[in-house]
Amino acid sequence: MRAVDSSGHFDLAVVGAGIVGLATALAAARRGLRVAVIDRDARANGASVRNFGFVCVTGQERGVTWPRARRSREVWREVAGAAGIGVVHDGMWMVVRRPEARAVIEEFMRGDMAQGCRLLEPAEAQRRFPQLAARGLAAVLESTTELRVDSRTAIPLLALWLASAHRVHFMRSTVVTGVEPPWLATSAGRLRAERVVVCPGDDYTGLYADRLARQALTRCRLQMLRLADPGFRIPAALMSDLGLARYAGYAQLAASATLRRRLAAEQPQHLEHGVHLIVVQNADGSLVVGDSHHYSMTPEPFARADIDALILGEFRAAFGIDPPAVLERWIGSYAAAADRTVLIDAPEPAVRIAIVTSGTGASTAFAIGEELVASLFDSGTMPAPTAPVV
Repeated sequence: MRAVDSSGHFDLAVVGAGIVGLATALAAARRGLRVAVIDRDARANGASVRNFGFVCVTGQERGVTWPRARRSREVWREVAGAAGIGVVHDGMWMVVRRPEARAVIEEFMRGDMAQGCRLLEPAEAQRRFPQLAARGLAAVLESTTELRVDSRTAIPLLALWLASAHRVHFMRSTVVTGVEPPWLATSAGRLRAERVVVCPGDDYTGLYADRLARQALTRCRLQMLRLADPGFRIPAALMSDLGLARYAGYAQLAASATLRRRLAAEQPQHLEHGVHLIVVQNADGSLVVGDSHHYSMTPEPFARADIDALILGEFRAAFGIDPPAVLERWIGSYAAAADRTVLIDAPEPAVRIAIVTSGTGASTAFAIGEELVASLFDSGTMPAPTAPVV
């Protein structure tokens, strides 16, 4: 790898050190490019560390999202060991209680995106995981394609590894105030970089704010909880019927319409508040549980007890036990848009803006980073600025 020269001249500057920014830095560093990552905060504290750390492939939307998730899962596997990032558990269990939900799973299993999946009958699922609630269990969709890391530790470890193993130059607590390639104006002085990728997350008020204002972006607010060790290990990340109505890879199936009608009759509040169940487990046994979804440009900062109760009620239905004690509660926030999963924009030939607008950053960012770097460095002449694409 080439070292940064004494003039501070970089091939690529990445603005933003969330998962999309780090993934882009990795893609460039693997090509031997000189990379700088600039972030306004002293450490990661946004969407990239306020989530499940769940790298989800099964159920992602057909088209670009599913293959991006598959590629990103491969990169997570490649870097986890080298960066000292623990893979806490593998796979996913979609635990369903309704015959209508089973019908969705059966339809999904007949499609080409069911690679690495199988349908477990209730008896086999309970034999392998006795803690599942026996009453009403209809089936389990088991996937072997997912993995889960603890995002609170994984993101900092990934940054440390990029700095030490790939000589990526990090500038923390530094604000980029202007981009005029090949120069960036920052609160620490001017920086030269031939190409720039801006990864603002859900902050639309900084660089290229006027351009982002035209893109119908909003923010998604979600409630998350960490529960005490329940005294058993879960076999994989766990989801429930509600996830089939939310994840596009299931929700777009014909059978999902019937399921959604039943959910609307039986769990209308869950649908109103965008609640669905994901349960993952940390190395210390504690469980991360969520979540809800509310959309607004200025989300409420206050967690609501009634929404926590909806999430924990779905936990109780899946496990047949009262939830363990709540150790932590927090509010997550990520970029959102109704008409796309990712915004990739080229405001200038040497600049890209990249925003994951669907809450799938951990699942797709490594593939997106590779695409961004390829778009900037692979063509003989860079393309002219374009309209945003997904």
